[in-house]
Amino acid sequence: MNLPVNPIIASVDFDADGIQHGFLKLPHSTDTSAWGAVMIPVMVAKNGDGPTALLTGANHGDEYEGAIALLDLARHLDLAEVTGRIIAVPMMNQPAFAAGRRTSPLDGGNMNRIFPGRPDGSPTQKIADYFNATLLPMADVVLDIHSGGRTLEFLPFAAAHELDDAEHQARCVAAMTAFNAPFGVMLRELDAAGMYDTAAESMGKTFVTTEIGGGGTTTAKTIAVAKRGVANVLMHAGILAGTPVLAPSTLLRMPSDACYIAAERAGLVEFCADLGEEVAVGDVVARVHDASRTDAGARDYTAAIGGIVAGRHFPGLVQAGDTLCVIAVPDDR
Repeated sequence: MNLPVNPIIASVDFDADGIQHGFLKLPHSTDTSAWGAVMIPVMVAKNGDGPTALLTGANHGDEYEGAIALLDLARHLDLAEVTGRIIAVPMMNQPAFAAGRRTSPLDGGNMNRIFPGRPDGSPTQKIADYFNATLLPMADVVLDIHSGGRTLEFLPFAAAHELDDAEHQARCVAAMTAFNAPFGVMLRELDAAGMYDTAAESMGKTFVTTEIGGGGTTTAKTIAVAKRGVANVLMHAGILAGTPVLAPSTLLRMPSDACYIAAERAGLVEFCADLGEEVAVGDVVARVHDASRTDAGARDYTAAIGGIVAGRHFPGLVQAGDTLCVIAVPDDR
């Protein structure tokens, strides 16, 4: 039986020395382009033998710090300072990025919930399969830069996960620490199934992710965090010459699902605690008003765990099930 083959073709040679700029070309037939393609920009820099870093931005298309940081790296990288290989894909979910959406307008696919993908599936599934089957196996270190997008806002943090293998977790934590965001978080996922993170970690890769800012835009501060973090991770891995530039950073943990506070009905949200603010058990962190009439009332949402508000819903209106706040606990080691 012939197994399906991924149709994506790279216009770069991943094994050739030098700096190359090209595309991952995914054939995609539409009414406006019968023999068209999704063109995903990629940069490869290789200088001799050494480890490989796979760097991605815009896994979700409305998150921009990663795309900016990696485009900047691609334009200004000095090959003489590279030992090994850097593969940078600034707009991993290019269709979503072009549309300014979290998910792809081509198929509704959420890139970070669709791994390992399928070579014969939808466009998003094909991109995920290409990363899972072709790019991830090349990598030693994987950095996937996220931010809050249009619907969330975060303290700027780099993150690692609790893993079964202590040595593997230690490598990921060391790379997270090297990224040197203002905060480092041992991140507890609501559901890790289908995530790029999970795919990379299941292969034993040193994996770092981030949440930097949000609201579907950027700031000078969040861009600076992303650019410094990219360089720091590459230097930490021994791929880029130099020593990581380190600033004070606070380590946070998410010990239980109580860190997440979700809205149970729709309405107008009033935040009662801001990002970075300390809260105690029982403190009101958000209030959701029923705006259907003036006497309809409001529902208070309280902290079930003490810590720091690390993330929040961004738009003023919420729906049932939306995460209102994320609380993380300062590490006490």
